[in-house]
Amino acid sequence: MRSDPLFLGLDLGTSGARAVVIDATGRQLAAGRAAMADFGADPRDPQVWWRAAEAALRAALAGCEAARIVALAVDGTSGTMLAVDAAGRPLAGALMYNDPCRDRDILARIATHAPRESAAHGATSGLARALILSRLAPARVLHQADWIALRLSGRMVSDANNALKTGFDPVAGVWPDWIAATGLDPALLPEVVEPGTATGPVSAQAAADLGLPAGALVVAGTTDGCASFLATGAERPGDAVTALGTTMTLKILSERPIFAPEYGIYSHRLLGAWLAGGASNSGGAALLAHFTAPEIAALSEAIDPETDSGLDYYPLPGPGERFPVADPGLAPRLTPRPADPAQFLHGLFEGVAAVEALGYARLAELGAPPPRRLCTVGGGAKNPVWTRLRARRLGVAMMPPRSDEAAHGAALLAMRGALA
Repeated sequence: MRSDPLFLGLDLGTSGARAVVIDATGRQLAAGRAAMADFGADPRDPQVWWRAAEAALRAALAGCEAARIVALAVDGTSGTMLAVDAAGRPLAGALMYNDPCRDRDILARIATHAPRESAAHGATSGLARALILSRLAPARVLHQADWIALRLSGRMVSDANNALKTGFDPVAGVWPDWIAATGLDPALLPEVVEPGTATGPVSAQAAADLGLPAGALVVAGTTDGCASFLATGAERPGDAVTALGTTMTLKILSERPIFAPEYGIYSHRLLGAWLAGGASNSGGAALLAHFTAPEIAALSEAIDPETDSGLDYYPLPGPGERFPVADPGLAPRLTPRPADPAQFLHGLFEGVAAVEALGYARLAELGAPPPRRLCTVGGGAKNPVWTRLRARRLGVAMMPPRSDEAAHGAALLAMRGALA
C-alpha cells in the first residue's frame, strides 16, 4: 500500500453528489459537490447522476494528492433502481426511492411470498420496483449506488444494505428462493457482498477520465442512511445515533440482528455487526406545531436542563405512532399545558426525550444492547439545552459526530475495505 494513503467517498443524494477525501485518521482533506440540476432536468436520468458524480469527484480530487487515493466507495439513495443491458447501459429512467408501486398484483405477490420479517414488503420496496423494471427485459436490475460503482469499476456488484429492501437475506447472505415465486427472475439481480468489501480496482477508463490512480480499489458501498450513521464515528456495538429532525430516528449497532416489522424495525449488516433502528413520529414537527424555530431557541435559554418540568407528555404532531409504540390511533398527550411557554417547551423537550429513551429500551428488549455512547444529528442536535436534558434522561455519554456527511461515511467504508 502507498505511504500516507487517502480514501474517497461518494454520496449520491436526491438532488446532488458529494465527494469527500479522508486520510487514515479519518480527517477530511478535500471535498467536492455538484448539483444534478446543473446537468439535466430529469432526476431519473442515470446520466445526470453520473455527470454530477464526475463533477463532485473531480472537485474533490483537485483538492488533494490524487495519486495517494487507494480506495473509494459509493453510497446512494436507498431503493432507487434502474434496469440495464448486459453492458450496463440504462434501458429507461430510474424508479426513485419514493416512487410507489401501484400495481396491486405485484404487491399481492410480494405479500404472499415474502417472509413476515423481510424488508421487501410495501409499495416503496426495492423488490416491487425490480418487478416493474423486469418488464423491460434487462440483463440486470441495479440499485443507484451499484450503477455508479459499475461506472467506476466495470463490475455489477451490490451491497447487502442496498439489496435489503429488494429481498436479500442479510442473515443467510443470499438472494432467497422465494423471490422467484414473486415472478422475478433471480438472474436479474446482482451479486451481493458485505459493505466494505473490496470488489476490485477501478477500470482503466475511469482512472484515465477522472485522474484516479490505477489500482485504486473500488469497495462495496451502502445506502445513504447507513453512510450517514458511519460518518458520525459510530463503529462498535452499543454505539447509537439519534436523528432529531421533523421526526426522530434511532439507530444502534447490535451484535445480533433485529427484525420487528410491527415497529418498522429491520437490520442492516454493517461493520461485522447489525444496524437496527426505528422511526418515531415524535420529534421536531411536534415542537413546531406549537413554537417557531426562533421561539424555541429563545425559550430554551429560560430552561434549566438539570431540573424536571413535572409534566408527562407524549409529543406528536397528530394522531398515530410507529415506534416505540405501534398504534396508528395514538393521540398526542400534551396536557396539562402551563401558562408559562418556557415550562411548556421544557415539558415537550422531556416528552421527546422520554420517547427516545423508550425507543432504545424497546430495541434492547428485542435484543440490541443499551446505548453506550450516543451521537445526535439533525436540527435538534444544535440545541444545547435539549441535548443536556436528553443526556440526563438517557444516562448515556453524548459523543459529538465526526461528520454529518454521508460521503464521509462512504470514505470510512473505503478505508475499511483497503485495510482489511
